[in-house]
Amino acid sequence: MTEVELVNVFTHMGRGGNPCPIVIDASSLQAEGMQSVAERFGHESGFVLPSPGLDSDYVFRFWVPRHEMEMCGHATIGALWVLATKGRLAGEQVRIETRSGSVTGYVDRAGSGDPSVEISQPVGKVVDLSRADEEDVLSTLKLSRRDLLDLPIQNAVTSRVKTLIPMKGVRELNALVPDPSPIEACCGRIGSTGLYPYAIDHQAERRFEARQFPKSSGYPEDAATGIAAAALAFGLLKNELVERNSKQITIMQGRAMGALSEIQVRLGFADSRPVGCLLGGSVTRAEQHVL
Repeated sequence: MTEVELVNVFTHMGRGGNPCPIVIDASSLQAEGMQSVAERFGHESGFVLPSPGLDSDYVFRFWVPRHEMEMCGHATIGALWVLATKGRLAGEQVRIETRSGSVTGYVDRAGSGDPSVEISQPVGKVVDLSRADEEDVLSTLKLSRRDLLDLPIQNAVTSRVKTLIPMKGVRELNALVPDPSPIEACCGRIGSTGLYPYAIDHQAERRFEARQFPKSSGYPEDAATGIAAAALAFGLLKNELVERNSKQITIMQGRAMGALSEIQVRLGFADSRPVGCLLGGSVTRAEQHVL
């Protein structure tokens, strides 16, 4: 018997978000069993296992219907939220081992409301694409340079490489129609795990909008992608679209899917040098399943 908690992560005003199956006691599941959960629900899924040593509190694994992932931001946040609401959390600050490295989770249980969860991500690396790779991306999305801001297309990474595409506006962003096969091929050529077109919504308020077209997850679009939003935050910093401070950056995603979602990122600095970020958002419980 496997208990699966289905939650929505990065919700906006209690709606939207990315549906995520969570198993907080996955000790009895082998890899095939984890993948079958992801296949059954059709979403990125998170699995909590005990840590084998003293260096971490938990081991988290992540699966999409087609393969295992090194890291999944919304599944990490969702798993910590479920652990906290069930009284199973080791503490308010926990260390998690993932296949992409160590992640620190911060859970605030202040007041009687739902727990607030943020997770750490390392400092991002942002690299401009070559002219040939830019043309590849534009062709794949059926775009021209006129549809973009006067900024480069970039590969950015905190945990997984995402391709940042600076659209001229929110309307143009949400008019894009993804075609999964060419996107998968393009991502393979440029070394990316997903195309992440974005647009400025309200620059003074540090609010942006984005869409995620994953390379090979088994579905054409994500409603909310925390790892991509973290990568985007460092792209915004490099492109001078946000000032060098730790004020919240808000990234809206999922509007074109009818599942508007809200992702929050706070950049961290040491002597004005970026050293990482915190990624967070709201979580709501959907339903429980026993498989």
